[in-house]
Amino acid sequence: MKSVIPNLLTLANLAAGLFAIIALFDGNVVLAAYLLAASLVFDFLDGMVARALGVHSELGLQLDSLADLVSFGVAPGFMLYHLFLEVSVSGEPLPVFLPYLAFLIPIFSALRLAKFNIDSRQTDNFIGLPTPANTILIYSLAIWALKTENPTTEAILLHPFFLSFLTIASSLLLVAEIPLLSLKVKELSWKANKSRILLIAAIVLLFALLRFRAFAFVIPLYLLISIFFKPKSREIE
Repeated sequence: MKSVIPNLLTLANLAAGLFAIIALFDGNVVLAAYLLAASLVFDFLDGMVARALGVHSELGLQLDSLADLVSFGVAPGFMLYHLFLEVSVSGEPLPVFLPYLAFLIPIFSALRLAKFNIDSRQTDNFIGLPTPANTILIYSLAIWALKTENPTTEAILLHPFFLSFLTIASSLLLVAEIPLLSLKVKELSWKANKSRILLIAAIVLLFALLRFRAFAFVIPLYLLISIFFKPKSREIE
């Protein structure tokens, strides 16, 4: 029975992702963001509970990837698709094919998740942007764009060029051979965790200064600190 609990949490992640897609079809971006937060919590808990109970299975691994593909691949793809449609509704000239560019996100997310499952190098650190991090980036920019009262900010974030750049850049980051920090703590020392501590401190400062807008800067900050504190080659070989 113990092995069932992590799988139930994984399925809850999947369900939240499915409901987020439905919310986007209804145009309820804020509800979709709350459902994303639920997916992130369930995604974190399934692994933590599995480790705490000492249960690991091939079924759980595959189920986790399938759930992540929906919650952190398909759902953010539809979020970008929704943003492209917002641009077309506002009267901005938009090529017919451009909104479908958003579905590069689920395609590259599937590739990212498949690579992760067979890549033995990603035990201590990630190689390429994790799908949950990419989803946080896309959702945070979407909420900012749709809820800002600053017309300049809205014009920039909802410009077809910016949305196209965001789609292509984030898709490539998913599969890029770039070593990135994992927040897993294996030893309690400053030397082993200084990059993680600095990242968390910087995120806290961002939220103190920018409030909800800080979400849009968390992932770029994560990328910068990961590159600056690049894991040693022995950690990813």
